[in-house]
Amino acid sequence: MNPLQHDPNIASAKTLTKDFYTDPRYFELSKESIFSRSWHFIGDSNELQGANNLKPVLILDEFMNEHLLLSKDKSGELHCLSNVCTHRGALLIDKPCTANDIRCPYHGRRFHLNGKFLSMPEFKEVENFPSPADDLAELPIFEIGTLLFTSLTQEIPANTFFAEMLSRINWMPLQQMKYKPDLSKSYSIDAHWALYCENYLEGFHIPFVHPSLNQVIDFGNYSTELFQFSNLQLGIAKQGQLVFDLPESSLDFGKSVGAYYFWVFPNLMFNFYPWGLSLNVVKPITPQKTKVEFHTFIWDESLFDQGAGSDLNRVEMEDEAVVESVQRGIRSRFYTHGRYSVKHETGTHHFHQLLKQFLS
Repeated sequence: MNPLQHDPNIASAKTLTKDFYTDPRYFELSKESIFSRSWHFIGDSNELQGANNLKPVLILDEFMNEHLLLSKDKSGELHCLSNVCTHRGALLIDKPCTANDIRCPYHGRRFHLNGKFLSMPEFKEVENFPSPADDLAELPIFEIGTLLFTSLTQEIPANTFFAEMLSRINWMPLQQMKYKPDLSKSYSIDAHWALYCENYLEGFHIPFVHPSLNQVIDFGNYSTELFQFSNLQLGIAKQGQLVFDLPESSLDFGKSVGAYYFWVFPNLMFNFYPWGLSLNVVKPITPQKTKVEFHTFIWDESLFDQGAGSDLNRVEMEDEAVVESVQRGIRSRFYTHGRYSVKHETGTHHFHQLLKQFLS
């Protein structure tokens, strides 16, 4: 049975077969078919204060291992470059630093901070040199407030992924967000990356798995909205809980919104709370192991750790336990696939449709 044969009608559809999660071929295929075509979080623009700053970035370490370099040139312009020398492939920068140019530690080839070739010793006799191939490849940068994203192939425009989210939250003070490394965490999970995403994409499990969150969120008014490459789970808070102070221009004005849970295909989770943002990045490692990074950004510290955005570590532990249980269970000879709740699992069904689209 082909796990990528998937019914677009959720009422008659079956979930992906277990082969998608257990067969290493689909895991390898996802590198180029999914992750090279999507957009990746590469840092916070506040990390490159002033000119002549350099910061190495690794895209999906232990999975794709693509070495990139963020630079801010003398004019203050940001660039995202390949961090690999165009001479013999050496890595150029191994830690954040300040420099007037980029110099390869192997043979001394130098580049401007915008990636353009600058000089190379002992190359006077080389014909047709330099050429554009000697410049460092430059990738696009997409900014959301202070957050920076890039795409390895530039095949699909960033707005295709992020436009609906940015339109919905255009009143939030994103430029005021401050990254809090001491509040940010990384989790190792013994499960396939897609199982973790599936769990995130439905609130169906909240009353059964998250007793503390269920006391804050009104499950009866929990809703999911689908977009092309993203979706929104709108967390309506119970009476007396912390909610957003929504402006009249907001599409949700008049609602008691305790959280905006935006998911952007394939592995970005933007959890907006009245205090700020918890950006979760899901990183595949093996078909049985995943790393999830929680990046915390705050714009109102007085509200931190209240309402739906409180005790996130406890909620994560509860999610990990159930996802790891599924990872063990899907290997059973008695399980092949399941069915969807039409009311509560539209997000998971949408995710599976996108997996089929990209992998096909």
